[in-house]
Amino acid sequence: MGIDLLRDMRDRLEKDARFASQQTIETHDLQATVEQRGLPDDLWVRCKSCGGAMFRDDFERLQAICSHCGYHDRLTAWQRIKSMADPDSIEELDADLTSVNPIDFPGYPEKIASLQQQTGLTEAVVCARLTIEGLPCLVGAMDSRFMMASMGSVVGEKITRLFERATKERLPVIMFSASGGARMQEGIISLMQMAKTSAAVGRHHAAGLLYISVLTDPTTGGVTASFASLGDYLISEPGTLIGFAGRRVIEGTIAEELPADFQSAEFLLEHGFLDLIVNRSRLRHILHKLLELHQEPSVAAAELTGSAEPPAFPVDDELVPARSAEECLDLIRQKGRPVIGDYLPLVFDEAIELHGDRCFREDSAIYGGIGRLGKQPVTIIAHRKGRTLNENTSANFGMPHPEGYRKAMRLMHEAEKFGRPIICMIDTSGAYCGVGAEERGQGEAIARNLMEMMELEVPVIAVVMGEGGSGGALGIGVADRLAMLSNSIYSVISPRGFASILWKDPGREREAANLLKITARDLKRFGVCDVVLPEPEGGAHLGLTQMAATIRAYLLTSLAELSRLDPAGLKEQRYRRFRRIGEFSE
Repeated sequence: MGIDLLRDMRDRLEKDARFASQQTIETHDLQATVEQRGLPDDLWVRCKSCGGAMFRDDFERLQAICSHCGYHDRLTAWQRIKSMADPDSIEELDADLTSVNPIDFPGYPEKIASLQQQTGLTEAVVCARLTIEGLPCLVGAMDSRFMMASMGSVVGEKITRLFERATKERLPVIMFSASGGARMQEGIISLMQMAKTSAAVGRHHAAGLLYISVLTDPTTGGVTASFASLGDYLISEPGTLIGFAGRRVIEGTIAEELPADFQSAEFLLEHGFLDLIVNRSRLRHILHKLLELHQEPSVAAAELTGSAEPPAFPVDDELVPARSAEECLDLIRQKGRPVIGDYLPLVFDEAIELHGDRCFREDSAIYGGIGRLGKQPVTIIAHRKGRTLNENTSANFGMPHPEGYRKAMRLMHEAEKFGRPIICMIDTSGAYCGVGAEERGQGEAIARNLMEMMELEVPVIAVVMGEGGSGGALGIGVADRLAMLSNSIYSVISPRGFASILWKDPGREREAANLLKITARDLKRFGVCDVVLPEPEGGAHLGLTQMAATIRAYLLTSLAELSRLDPAGLKEQRYRRFRRIGEFSE
């Protein structure tokens, strides 16, 4: 029986499927057909996760992803490289390096020779120069078939040379890790490769170059504790095992049962150690997009706006209705008030969300990402609120934990490395106050942001979308320019908090709001706000598209103005901006 007939059987089974549960029946029928007819085993494969059967050519077309459960099977180093590279763009590097036996470990040379014959590889990593949709980069891919891709002298040397070559040629690096850790057969020499590869990554980083680390299944031990965790972006695939010590070692040491998802990619994303989990089918697209966003460090004012002299942003305070603070409170609490999720696709031309503080956890109250505004790559930091109770609960009602501020600062330093302007969108009642937040240093996290944002060498523009509450807002609000939507507020403390503390009566919230002088007009008069952005008649929720266009125009104009300043000038102007705020007599 030929492959065409088998395909016909498969198509017939697929058409007969009416419910998801019938996938199991289809799988059984396919296996039975193959087994009863005595067909070659290499025509089909069984999923290692769900046990479902697939035709091998379909499995390979899907890049080893199970069509039944989505399980991502392991790829070889060459499969990785070829799935990413443009046709005929691959040039292998350092292919002639082979292992010796530094500690005279019995049988080690014979093991290496056997694996070379079985895999067709000289060692556990393949390094190459290639292009992805025309963009050049250097790529390394580890192969777990070769001694579980453990890192010995040759693996360490090839990876170190990869980064050294990339630094010299000013090229980005993409590294696909897959390893059981250090190669014990090479003893202490293997351990030292952790420091050696990390040092090479450090020099590449200091040169301001892009490193994307893709952690594939499994990435463990000394590889996790060295170059694999040092990327500007850490990406993984669903279900990937990532960790330092193995599960059995940990359970045996601490005598506790570990969670089922422990050391999975999903576990690491939740705990702040990954930027993204990407399905393999989209990985090439995401890698190309990241490479594309890092092609140029900045865009000139003329390129940004399309003219040598950017148009002045039209603002007339007389056109902005003068509303009381209590009226503004009512408007920003409207159920349909736009949030960052509404503005992102309208203000920015594209955006990729990034996650994690690299220390403890992912905080959904802070959105962080990289995108484009016109032709200019930008970093986007924003407080996140939801439109539904579930969305708000997930985002902690826009009240960040310390991890949110640390994530924001991590992404800001990354923006500075690549010469990328930073856009901060503010909308929070304040930083989260709770036992956990205090235990993990809420005050320190905000204080560090205030100090380090002041010293950033790239433009920072902030916009208050709704509520600017206390240090929770200022923690991402130290900027060269601050705009406020005309009905937004910005206060030292929430009006309810003010009334509770000073008057012992939270019911006097509206009275407190008027007393505190917290409207956009008030803050412009104090010199805190630069521009009041007029909202549509009745509020931003009645004209989202119009409001987004106003914000976008303001950001483009401000970026064009700030792009004329050098880093020293930016920092000095920012310092003086805050230095002059205050009223006193002498």
